[in-house]
Amino acid sequence: MTTIINPGNNDGGNGVGAILAAVIVLVIIFLFFVYGLPALQSGKNEGTNINIPDKVDINVNPNSGGQQ
Repeated sequence: MTTIINPGNNDGGNGVGAILAAVIVLVIIFLFFVYGLPALQSGKNEGTNINIPDKVDINVNPNSGGQQ
């Protein structure tokens, strides 16, 4: 009869992968606050406000052309 020895999970990991994943998640959250929120808020503006006067006074003086 053969005996099977299963040593278990001896990969030697000490949680570096979890710490790296946490750092990556924090960087993504930081980038969202720095770039994502301002981009979302800038899309809510009402456009450009152009003021057009009711009357335009156009007085053409033929003697004011710089030549006399």
